[in-house]
Amino acid sequence: MPTVAIKKLELFEALGKTYTDEEFEQLCFDFGIELDDIEEEIENEEKVIIYKIDIPANRYDLLCIEGLARSLRIFLGLQEPPVFKVKERLSETHKITVLPDCAKIRPFVVCAILKDITFTEKNYKSFIDLQDKLHHNICRRRKLVAIGTHDLDKIEGPFTYEALLPSEINFIPLNQTKKMNGEELMKFYESDLKLKHYLHLIRDSSVYPVIYDKNRTVLSLPPIINGEHSKISLKTKNVFIECTALDLTKANITLNTVITMFSEYCSEPFTVHPVDIKYPNEKIVSTPNFDCVSFEVSLNYVNKLIGINIDADKMSELLHKMQLEEIKEKRTVVYSNKKEIEQEEEEEEEEKEEGGKKEIVDYLLTVKAPPTRSDIIHACDVAEDVGIAYGFNNIVRTTPKSNTIGGVFPLNELTELLRYEIAQAGYTEALTFALCSHDDCFKKMRVEDNGKIAAVIENAKSQMFQIARISLLPGLLRTRVESDHLKLPIKLFEVSDVVLLDENSEIGSKNERRCAGFYSGTTDGFEYIHGLLDRIMEVLEVPCDLEGEKTEAYYIKETDHPSYLPGRCASVFYRHKQVGYLGVLHPEVLINFNISTPCSVLEINLEEFL
Repeated sequence: MPTVAIKKLELFEALGKTYTDEEFEQLCFDFGIELDDIEEEIENEEKVIIYKIDIPANRYDLLCIEGLARSLRIFLGLQEPPVFKVKERLSETHKITVLPDCAKIRPFVVCAILKDITFTEKNYKSFIDLQDKLHHNICRRRKLVAIGTHDLDKIEGPFTYEALLPSEINFIPLNQTKKMNGEELMKFYESDLKLKHYLHLIRDSSVYPVIYDKNRTVLSLPPIINGEHSKISLKTKNVFIECTALDLTKANITLNTVITMFSEYCSEPFTVHPVDIKYPNEKIVSTPNFDCVSFEVSLNYVNKLIGINIDADKMSELLHKMQLEEIKEKRTVVYSNKKEIEQEEEEEEEEKEEGGKKEIVDYLLTVKAPPTRSDIIHACDVAEDVGIAYGFNNIVRTTPKSNTIGGVFPLNELTELLRYEIAQAGYTEALTFALCSHDDCFKKMRVEDNGKIAAVIENAKSQMFQIARISLLPGLLRTRVESDHLKLPIKLFEVSDVVLLDENSEIGSKNERRCAGFYSGTTDGFEYIHGLLDRIMEVLEVPCDLEGEKTEAYYIKETDHPSYLPGRCASVFYRHKQVGYLGVLHPEVLINFNISTPCSVLEINLEEFL
């Protein structure tokens, strides 16, 4: 969850009402957010109280004091939801042409203009902070979307969005005095504590994205930095906002969030002026788009989902508190089948007898989400808002209509029992990574990879985590290496999952619960590992059958395995099916893992014993 830090007095001033800390915490709970912490800071030698408020990750409209205060005022009935309007274009030159090469790096751009805005120190700081929060949230650290804001009075349209060679781009970056080209700019910002984290987004590209105005003045080099020429300040009256992106949907959400939050400071509040975007295919799109997204929601569906029973008028009132607009439409559903009637009887709003048939009356509500509520994407989101406005604490507690008794998953229950018993036998439990390097599972274990065993991680970030482990043994061997300072013998075990490819599985792989034991000492200690196997089988109440004739029994049989010393390896069988191996590890395996003492190991599949 993103956390927003807001000064207490500024927030109460915006709300037009003061609260105690306890009262405001309750208000946050009622609204579906959380007052996480209250801190004190010293500002201009005065003590300032800061509220740290946790915001749902998809509520971008609450990331600044403007949106949060506005939403709380509407929730409390102190303000009507604003109506956002897109006015006419201020000038025919307010358009931007996207050149074909932009498709190679950042293909989309959306723009808007805030006219006659009044900045103060407080709302200017909030304006910048909101952009930073959006960059770290929906913009995914500028990878998907990058925001640029410019003083419209310092630039002149029409604009062009281009992709050029780094050496062809020359401008003075924001807050600098020296003109640089794209290559020099990359070197210059390598040591910048903030911007160095974004350089990789375009550095290796053959072309860099850049926005020019009519006079070939650079507005920005997205997603890195804006130009100094169009820098905004407290004196700025008209703001040109552009968002370049890889994801057009997120770009529109980001643009709408910025302009809906700060259009309230325009001379005509909640209005914005559009910019035409001309793409290479000659398609012209005007942004921003304030069209409301509509959803058809059944009253009975919402009541059933939340567990309440309210009428359509009450639901309209609750939706209004959450800034959602609705148009009510009555729909009558007639059931002639007795079974269908009985199924609907418990969730119906109205019932009428008519001509021997029962009518169940439902209401369809066409709900419209404003441009600030990009989180509303389904009828269940509308139901959630109704629940918040109704108050979850106001929902009457009822006894569930179905009675189910939970239980422990059998495989986990078996796992817990074995962990306890193996620890009682003197072994120390290890908890190793589920991911490991390819070499650990194959090359170092002297096993060939046929490509049909391990689930491989695409574009792995580290050589240590390339595949999902196919055995517990590499993790135990690495644990042994890190335990070299301990006194011998070292006895380890682990009961956990491995991942194996499986063509019959829906996702192409499966988890398999295994138990592994490890012994390392001055001798190989095969008898200890054999004893551990016998103890495990004793706990599982599985008898031993040396001849291998009984079905419900286990036995071991000499075998060869590349990871084990020849003549010192055996397969474990249960119900005449191989379930694992035990034996002395091959000296090459020990050398590969830098282990200097002989080791014996055991690994069996526990799922066969359920």
